[in-house]
Amino acid sequence: MEKKQQELKKGLLPRHVQFIALAGMIGTGIFKGSSDTLAIAGPSVVFTYLIGGLLLFIVMAALGEMAIAFPNNNVQLLLNKAFGFRISFITGWLYWINWTIVTVVELLAAGSFLQFWYPSVPLWLLSLFCAAVIIGINLTQVKYYGELEFWFAGIKIVALIAFIALGSLIIFGIFPSNIEDPLSNYTAHGGFFPHGVSGMMSAFLVVMFSYGGAELIGVAVTETKDAGRVIPSIIKGAVWRVIIFYIFPILIICGIMPWDKVSVVESPFVQVFNLSGLPGAAHIMNFVLLTAVLSAANSGIYATSRTLYSMAKTGVAPKRLAKISKTGIPLIGILIATLCILIGVFLAYISPDQVISYLMTIPGFTIMLIWIGICSAQLKLRSQYKQQPTFRVKWFPFTTIFAILALSMIFIGFMLSPNNLIGSTVCLITVGILILLSFVVKNTTTSIK
Repeated sequence: MEKKQQELKKGLLPRHVQFIALAGMIGTGIFKGSSDTLAIAGPSVVFTYLIGGLLLFIVMAALGEMAIAFPNNNVQLLLNKAFGFRISFITGWLYWINWTIVTVVELLAAGSFLQFWYPSVPLWLLSLFCAAVIIGINLTQVKYYGELEFWFAGIKIVALIAFIALGSLIIFGIFPSNIEDPLSNYTAHGGFFPHGVSGMMSAFLVVMFSYGGAELIGVAVTETKDAGRVIPSIIKGAVWRVIIFYIFPILIICGIMPWDKVSVVESPFVQVFNLSGLPGAAHIMNFVLLTAVLSAANSGIYATSRTLYSMAKTGVAPKRLAKISKTGIPLIGILIATLCILIGVFLAYISPDQVISYLMTIPGFTIMLIWIGICSAQLKLRSQYKQQPTFRVKWFPFTTIFAILALSMIFIGFMLSPNNLIGSTVCLITVGILILLSFVVKNTTTSIK
């Protein structure tokens, strides 16, 4: 009986996992981060999202292939299998740090969306309220988390579809609005490439942050029923949907309003509806945005707690973190995530105007390292498959090598950019500390397999 309590329950259905992956990807990155990418690259940022989407597909395909070849192994366990304890330690903790920061960012964004209605209430207090709601959800059984996440994600997907449909009608003049000649916004204000190709490339960091979350299916696989059958279809469906949900909204935003008029404070989605003149539309969209980032934060707490559990099972984290509650959830992991969220809320108290922008750059670095690790693991493990899975990466190994090289070039480019000094410094210090700790911790966990 005790042994059963130490294993996560397989309570997630295919539709849960599909929407969990979508929920992790469709959050602050598109609803709030799109204002940052537009400021950096203008309309040409759609090409950045397309290139990022191609790399996303390769990473997802590599992860799906390994998940089928090695059942019940999540991202951290696959990296352990491919490269051993030390790399598993570094990437496992890096992934946990990544999702912890993402969760904090999403909750701070939720607080900022609430300020649309309650402008006099401080950001930290609104974010704290949102955190209490999300933590309460994650303390329930995983099947209830999956069901709530299914509906959370469903709301924002329906909203994005409605935004695309309404925006298209406005741009082509079918729906009456206060906007004159929207198509001219694509070529005016500096053209489609106002900051050149270099500006387009500079937006990659926020784009990678936006797409980060796709690999969440590699965390949820250990709690998914019949994972080997459902994971391939989830990967094929999720990738193209996310690309559409990024590319089309960006094109609509740029058509309806000049890219250089997009405010970095307010969501461009709300700004578009304000300009459209539709009564109450901005309030409805703000509610949807609030739901969206709460959904992404919900996925974030799930990811951090399950990653800690997985690392504890392999000796990468203290063994006590593998303790499971009677309802089958890693309670200690959720409590640690709660503590980190409180720290983020405190940062919002200190610097409410800049905390979200600063924190958003850090996961962009870490997610690239994780994606490089996933592709490298697939490159290493392909020869170790006992039998070839039905779902495989096409044109292997060239596809995987291309993704590794492309992600590495993007990562190095941003590390060398003076504009990313804070993010790159934090990333280097974090990786350096983890490398040192991997040598220390190994000596006390060599007996743990």
